[in-house]
Amino acid sequence: MFHVPPPSLLPRAHGVLRAGFAQSRGATRLLRLHQAGSAKAMLPPAAGCELVMLNTSGGLTGGDRMQIAVTQGTGTHLTATTQTAERAYRSTTGRAYVTAQYDVADGAHLDLLPQETILFDRAALSRDQHIALTGSATCLWVETLILGRAAMGETVTRLDVTDRRRITRDGRPVFVENLRLTDDILPGGLATLAGGRAFATLVLVAPNAADRLPAARAALSDAALGDAGAASAFDGKLVARLMARDGWPLRQALIRLIRAIRPGPLPRVWQI
Repeated sequence: MFHVPPPSLLPRAHGVLRAGFAQSRGATRLLRLHQAGSAKAMLPPAAGCELVMLNTSGGLTGGDRMQIAVTQGTGTHLTATTQTAERAYRSTTGRAYVTAQYDVADGAHLDLLPQETILFDRAALSRDQHIALTGSATCLWVETLILGRAAMGETVTRLDVTDRRRITRDGRPVFVENLRLTDDILPGGLATLAGGRAFATLVLVAPNAADRLPAARAALSDAALGDAGAASAFDGKLVARLMARDGWPLRQALIRLIRAIRPGPLPRVWQI
């Protein structure tokens, strides 16, 4: 019979990833990289500079801690993504904590395109993500949450998730979203998102964001989401919301939307 250690002695995953990028000879290149614990990074061959982040522990549970810090120099263009979907598993010992800071210098652009975060039943996660733009910097950010996997027959009845998302320019707020998911929104074990279990937010911050609104709405209308997708643009930003009954149709809709407003191919890890 296996001996189960008390919660305070259970192994926990800690990861630290710090990466810096600069422009050199007309291209964006890695300037420095520090990785420790379960946080790792890859830079696969790509048309531009692409940073693929991964958590080698396989997922997050209570007591895990991940710290990410990415810095871009003037004029750089970076695509940051994740190798696969992140998973927040059932927790019996408090919360998992994730902090991510992206500093984007004047004239630089960041495409932050992580794959989905899957929330399992009784997940406890606190996540704080911040994109700090300086001067004329721009960004595109996509964030997707899935409440369990429908194909596996999973039902999410209890959650304790805080997801704070911020975009600032020269210290001033551009986009702020504080998301809180608790048991109160899951009556009877069913998500209250009109039957949906997968939802995403896309934010484009750029001077010409409003010019891409017609293309974004056309992509959403072609995505077979019905009324579960909408986009608006104002004050130098475009914001789109998407919802679906499962992760797969939502992913297909997101791919159409991103391709409609963003030139160039998606990260290779997104390819289907």
